[in-house]
Amino acid sequence: MQKIIYTIKELDKVSKEILDHAASKTLCFYGEMGSGKTTLIKAMVRRLGGGYQANSPTFGIVNEYHNNSGNLLGYHFDFYRLENEEEALDLGLEDYFNQNTWVFIEWPEKIEKHLPANCTKLVLEVIDPDTRKILINRPE
Repeated sequence: MQKIIYTIKELDKVSKEILDHAASKTLCFYGEMGSGKTTLIKAMVRRLGGGYQANSPTFGIVNEYHNNSGNLLGYHFDFYRLENEEEALDLGLEDYFNQNTWVFIEWPEKIEKHLPANCTKLVLEVIDPDTRKILINRPE
């Protein structure tokens, strides 16, 4: 397990580190409301060439991101409002996992038994208003 402590000014560096060393293109973000999950995903989308289009898909459940050339970068799920795991399956969740693209998942504990075995799990924690800690758990 890797631990990173960072400030908002270090988001670009931290997002590069995570993307470069992810076990797969499925990243699961755990943490309380306000811990910085969406902010970190926004930085990753920018790093991947998606500009500033990333935002939380809380009400739509999933956002699709493209790079400046229009090529698909990935998907961003926010399962906070999910009532049950079946809702995620009804969205075609398994189809998203079978594509060769990035999949960012907020509130993955809502669909834990459906997560791919090779996903990278990131647990975010607030240290203070400007500082966060991430514990990164990559599968063996």
